[in-house]
Amino acid sequence: MSRFSAFGDDALGEHDAVGLVEELRAGRVSAAELVEAAIARTEAVNPTLNGLAFEAFDRARARVAAPSRYGGYFDGVPSFIKDNVAVEGMPTMQGTDAWEPRPQRANGDFARAYLATGLVPLGKTQLSEFGFSASAEHPRLGPVRNPWNPDYTAGASSSGSAAFVAAGVVPIAHANDGGGSIRIPAACNGLVGLKPSRGRLPQDAEFRHMPLRIVSDGVETRSVRDTAAFYREMERVYRNPKLPPIGDVSRPGKQRLRIAVCTQSIVRDASPEMCEYTLKTAALLEELGHRVTPIGNPVPAQFKDDFLLYWAFLAYALVRGGKRSFGPSFDRDRLDHLTLGLEHLAGGHLYKLPVAITRLVRSRRITERLSNSYDVVLMPTLAETTLPIGRLDPTADYHQIIDRLIDWVAFTPLQNATGDPAISLPLAQTADGMPVGMMFSATLGREARLLELAYELEEARPWRRIQDPAPRRRKGTRKAP
Repeated sequence: MSRFSAFGDDALGEHDAVGLVEELRAGRVSAAELVEAAIARTEAVNPTLNGLAFEAFDRARARVAAPSRYGGYFDGVPSFIKDNVAVEGMPTMQGTDAWEPRPQRANGDFARAYLATGLVPLGKTQLSEFGFSASAEHPRLGPVRNPWNPDYTAGASSSGSAAFVAAGVVPIAHANDGGGSIRIPAACNGLVGLKPSRGRLPQDAEFRHMPLRIVSDGVETRSVRDTAAFYREMERVYRNPKLPPIGDVSRPGKQRLRIAVCTQSIVRDASPEMCEYTLKTAALLEELGHRVTPIGNPVPAQFKDDFLLYWAFLAYALVRGGKRSFGPSFDRDRLDHLTLGLEHLAGGHLYKLPVAITRLVRSRRITERLSNSYDVVLMPTLAETTLPIGRLDPTADYHQIIDRLIDWVAFTPLQNATGDPAISLPLAQTADGMPVGMMFSATLGREARLLELAYELEEARPWRRIQDPAPRRRKGTRKAP
C-alpha cells in the first residue's frame, strides 16, 4: 500500500487547527506562511488525489495580507469549503460539470458563519454529483482518491475535504452530511467526523427549505479538539435557542454511559470484519467503565425504501428544475447514471412521497425510545471496509450502483432522518493499515456527550496517523474487499 501525504517541514508541520492557533498567537508562524504552505501542499497532492474543485489561492493570500482580517478564533488557519454551498466570488458546481460555472454574488448563510470563525478558504473541494454517491468518481472530472491508498475511494460526498485533511494539506475543512457524507469520508480517511443535530448550524436556503431537512453542515478534522473547537466557535457566531448549547468541550466526561452496540442494519449485517472491529470497540468501552448492551436493528424495513424515495425526489427536483436553478447551459445529458436513475425512480413514485416523508419524520420516535434506555448507540460507520475505486462506478447500470451503494452505507442514513447527532471516529485499522470508522450517535442536541466520549476514546486508543510507520502485514491476511 502506498500512502500519499503532504506532511513536511514547513509552517504547517504536523499541527492540528488548534495547534496552529497556538503557533500564530505565539508568533512562531504567520498567517501568510500558513497559507503559502497549504497552497504548496495542495499543488503537491492534488494531481493524485483530485480533491480540488475550485482554486482561490490569490484570494487567500490577499485575505491574510490585509491589515485587518475577519477575526475569530481560527483567524489565519487555512481551510477549504465543499463545493455545494455558496461562497461569494466562487462558482458552486455540486460535483458535476452539467452547466457553465458562474461566480456566486454573495456568501450563503453557512459560508458567512464559517468565515466569521477566521478560517481562510483556499478554494472549494470536490464531491460526488449532487452528493448522491458515497464515492466521488465522476466520469469526466475523475475520482477523488484516498491518501492512505490512492487505489481506494476517499468516500463521499465530502471526499475532497476529507482527502485534503487526511493528507495534511489543511487541518480542517468544511463537509456536510445528507446520508452519511461527513461520517463516511471520515471513516475512509481516518478522521473525526461529527454530523451535528438538525438546526445546529446555519444553512443555505436550498438545504433549509427541504421538505425534510436531512442535510447538516460540519467539518472534517484530524483531532477531537479541533472538532470541539469548531463547534464552540460556530456557537459564538450562531446559536439555535431550540437546542442545548454544546459549549467548550475540552476533556473526557466523567459520567459512565449506557451504550447500546448494534452490528445489524435494515439492509444487512455488517461484514464479519466490521463486526469484529465494532465488538472490540465495545470491549474497550467496557474497560473504560461504560455499561455496554448488544441490541438488534431498531429500524423498520420500510425505512430503506422511504429514504431512497426521498433522495430520488431530491434528484428529480434538481434535474427537472436544472435550467431554472443552474442557468440555460444546464445539460442533463452530462449527468451521471446515479443522478438520472434516481430522477427516473422518483418520476414513477411521486404519489408515495407524502407518506414516505411522514414515516421518515416519525423515525425520530425510534431514537427517542432508545434514549430512554441508552445514552449512546455504537455502530460501524460502514457495513464494509473502504471500497476500491470503481466499485461505485457512476457509468455502470443504475441498479448496480444503487444496490452496492445501499449495501455499503446501510448504517448512516437514520440520523439524517431523525436529525440526531452522530460522530465517526477512526478507532480501527484493517490488516493493511486502512482506517476504519466507528459511529456513535446520541439523541437530539447531545453533541457535547459525543465529544466527551470521543476525547476519552482518543486518549485510550490514539488513532494512527497517515505519517506514522505502516504496520507489518500479518501472514495470511488479505486486502480489504
